[in-house]
Amino acid sequence: MNEPRKLEVLRAIVEDYVHFREPVGSKALVERHGLGVSSATIRNDMAALEDEGLIAAPHTSAGRVPTDKGYRVFVDHLTSVRPLSPAEKQAIHALLDGADDLDDVLERTVRLLSQLTNQVAVVQYPQLGRARVRHIEAVALAPHEVLLVLIADTGTVEQRVQSVVEEVDRDRLVYLRDRFVEGAAGTPVTHLDATLSAIVDALPPHDQPLAAELVRGLSVLAASSREDRMVMAGTAYLARSTSDFLQSISPVLEALEEQVVLLRLLSEMASDPRGVTVTIGRENPYDGLVETSVVATGYGRTDGPKIGVLGPTRMDYPATMAAVRAVARYLSKILAGS
Repeated sequence: MNEPRKLEVLRAIVEDYVHFREPVGSKALVERHGLGVSSATIRNDMAALEDEGLIAAPHTSAGRVPTDKGYRVFVDHLTSVRPLSPAEKQAIHALLDGADDLDDVLERTVRLLSQLTNQVAVVQYPQLGRARVRHIEAVALAPHEVLLVLIADTGTVEQRVQSVVEEVDRDRLVYLRDRFVEGAAGTPVTHLDATLSAIVDALPPHDQPLAAELVRGLSVLAASSREDRMVMAGTAYLARSTSDFLQSISPVLEALEEQVVLLRLLSEMASDPRGVTVTIGRENPYDGLVETSVVATGYGRTDGPKIGVLGPTRMDYPATMAAVRAVARYLSKILAGS
């Protein structure tokens, strides 16, 4: 069989099945695609594709649909990820530019990605454990209460109210804050406790008690990593795609509810030279997701958290990959400038 034509026939079957949501026959392929051969030749090509396990015949139709293996071959032969349209790019700018903080940015991001792809969108929070300190703030709220804020270079902001024994003098608080920022900016968050303790030891004795109490509060913030958190949007799209699941959709919804499953899956997804990774059907190691595909990429740091979408295997892979990559790149720019 002619190898280039085989891939062209497979591409046409995938595209038609994704678009029309029904099994594809040889006559439809000849009518819709300029394949340059007869319907009989296409039937022979389809028989060969079926022998290779790339397409299959549903029980109720003479047409064929792609298998997980067929989708994998299709995705692997995408030579590049197409850019988004100007309208899609404008939508990203319009929605994300007005975000106020990290929580708002990520909430807007998943809503946007879900709308662009008509799939479930998920994004992991930046991992504070891999971040570096960008800034520390300390604000007196009451005579014995201080608001502590830890800002990481990932855009993550952690805060807590710390009770202190002695009455807070605002000038002393500013002085201690400045010493902390001066000595700890750029320090890995995982090393913050030791760095701040060394700063306290170098302070005048009368400043050490208050400084030590502030350090205890900042240590709590440094330990409260958000790497096990994610934001999700678009589960309603799954409810509209129940016909794409041969089994019940319930296992998929249960897997989404158990966020640890998705977090683990995103963390385990390997990188792809095109910048976007795709796992299809039974490539997903979790039983509840064997009828879904996941398209994801990292954002921020090279080894940073992931953003992606999950949907049925009957997915517009080129458009979805383009949307995931574009949104991830824009999210990275926002966080780098925040």
